[in-house]
Amino acid sequence: MSTVPKAPAKFSGPLAAVLQGLVAEKRGAGYRYDATAGDLLHLDRFCVAVGHHETSLPRELVCRWTAKQAHETETTRQHRISLIRIVGEYMQRCGYPAYVYPRHTGSRTPPRYIPYIFSRAELARLFTSIDACGPDRASPQRHRVLPMLFRLLYGCGLRVSEALALRMGDVDLAVGTIHIRDAKFGKERIVPLHPSLVGRFREYLPTSPALTDPDQSVFPSPQGSAYAASTIYVYFRRFLWAAGISHGGRGRGPRLHDLRHTFAVHCLQRWVAGGVDLSIALPYLSAYLGHTGLKGTQDYLRLTAELHPHIIAAMERRFGAILPGGSPL
Repeated sequence: MSTVPKAPAKFSGPLAAVLQGLVAEKRGAGYRYDATAGDLLHLDRFCVAVGHHETSLPRELVCRWTAKQAHETETTRQHRISLIRIVGEYMQRCGYPAYVYPRHTGSRTPPRYIPYIFSRAELARLFTSIDACGPDRASPQRHRVLPMLFRLLYGCGLRVSEALALRMGDVDLAVGTIHIRDAKFGKERIVPLHPSLVGRFREYLPTSPALTDPDQSVFPSPQGSAYAASTIYVYFRRFLWAAGISHGGRGRGPRLHDLRHTFAVHCLQRWVAGGVDLSIALPYLSAYLGHTGLKGTQDYLRLTAELHPHIIAAMERRFGAILPGGSPL
């Protein structure tokens, strides 16, 4: 199945040639760079708005771009700082005059978000609230689409973008797999489905529209295209409230992505309790989740150790130390 290439960013300001060259360099190195190209468009328009006319990056311009904005989080500001630092370093390599924002300055980066791991009782309540979602005039099929989507997010540990990008041609119920294409870091993988998910898919797919079209979205919105991730997150917050699961507010979770974290931790919990040698099993989980290496999966192992220290201790007595060094999630 072919995918439509991302339209190139249309830069028009004084740094247009520089920004186009930076994007081309990154993509030539194998990075998709779609989201960052969009961020560079904001920088391109900023230069025009403040009246900058030269192919240069003066300190005054950098300071205006990186100044703290009202109602902006420090994380968002640090992202802009990192972006213009990359631009400055690229311009210097190309021989343009450019000020590079120094590293290790500004406010301290906030602590990393600690994933919310749902208990099995919470998951039961959550899926009960999802299954109670009925159709309405604006979304006549949401009572079918959302229960299947959320079960796939937890049951396979998918990123929401991966699930929403699925097409009918990516689902092979004869084998019991789904094909994740063009995922994070441009990777793709085949994900085996649990038999219970295969059974649910068999009940779900026959009544989906345009079943014979392999390019049809597996989770269509009322407009026929795939649901937007932002819409699914709004539903997720509603389902949390209906299930009596408190949301801690912005940056505190639970987040939609925590269903993926919960899948990984529950998987490790079952393996540890069953006496599985994690030195052998971890690479399989890493490949299943689409990680580029073992570090992300090892982070889940540390989180499992925090939640279930007794079973991790049992595994260490049997197989030796299994927790690698490094900071926790």
